[in-house]
Amino acid sequence: HVQLAESGGGLVQSGGSLRLSCVVSGRIFSSYVMGWYRQVPGKQRELVASVSADGMINYADSVKGRFTLSRDNGKRILDLQMNSLKPEDTAIYYCKVNSAGLIYWGQGTQVTVSS
Repeated sequence: HVQLAESGGGLVQSGGSLRLSCVVSGRIFSSYVMGWYRQVPGKQRELVASVSADGMINYADSVKGRFTLSRDNGKRILDLQMNSLKPEDTAIYYCKVNSAGLIYWGQGTQVTVSS
């Protein structure tokens, strides 16, 4: 039974920083893609950043230069360092794992950036 446990969300002022963490437990294939997505009410869930099995990282244009994704394969942890946060970054952030076509989502963590 695969579970994704997210942490690190909260309330921060514009220009501040937060670090999100996602820990994967359970049996998954050794080669898998991980990523962070976010969603605001009334809008589709969108990609923030993802990392492929071979380490290629992809960022949404809106977060390039501000967010940094890092992955610890041994501990199966995916971190998202978010700097220079803006009010438009306010959303529920979700961790996602794609393991051989099987998709797993975390429960989400709220990030709120005040102006």
